[in-house]
Amino acid sequence: MEAKKKIDAKTLVILALLSAIAAVLMLLVRISFMPAAMFLVYDPKDIIIAIGGLMYGPLAVLPMSIIVSFVEMVTVSADGWVGLVMNIISTCAFACPAALIYRKRRTLSGAVIGLIAGWLIVTAVMVLWNYIITPVYRGFPREVIVPMLPTIFMPFNLIKYGLGAATTMLIYKPLSITLKKMNILQKSEGKASKLSILTGVLLAVCLAVIPVILLVLVLNGVI
Repeated sequence: MEAKKKIDAKTLVILALLSAIAAVLMLLVRISFMPAAMFLVYDPKDIIIAIGGLMYGPLAVLPMSIIVSFVEMVTVSADGWVGLVMNIISTCAFACPAALIYRKRRTLSGAVIGLIAGWLIVTAVMVLWNYIITPVYRGFPREVIVPMLPTIFMPFNLIKYGLGAATTMLIYKPLSITLKKMNILQKSEGKASKLSILTGVLLAVCLAVIPVILLVLVLNGVI
């Protein structure tokens, strides 16, 4: 029991540290590279959160994303609660599939497949969410948003999360090896718990189903 408590304490400390690093990077590195939509801002927080997910599974992604997104909302974001929700959704759509796949297949190919899956999933999810939500909180007519989806929103997310996936691959392995040598990260952390896998599956289902429901409401004029 004592050993279990120490492991849990180590996990909480590492996740808290990663959340703090992600928050600091989010505050320091903010780049707008889409001239037609300067409100789209790149920051590297999702890289750090994805690393936490690869280390501890999809169960770790949600609390990290909530904490960092809340810090962003109360500091540099002007999008309020809508921005908070969008940030949580995008981070989970990227990091949860990567963590879930890597949890089941802890090899280099598993990490690559997981990160590529996260990259593609978050791009698709955010195109759908931007179609549904952006007109609501930006005040743009949906007719204006539609042509921006393939020309602005999709390229932005492909670039942002493609860079995020590549950087995560470069950082994760050396970091995990270092933490294991320091006896901070347990060598047995590759074993997936049923709760971790179930949480990842539920998050993936929610990310897939909720936008579809909202899209149906939009098409029927409810939203």
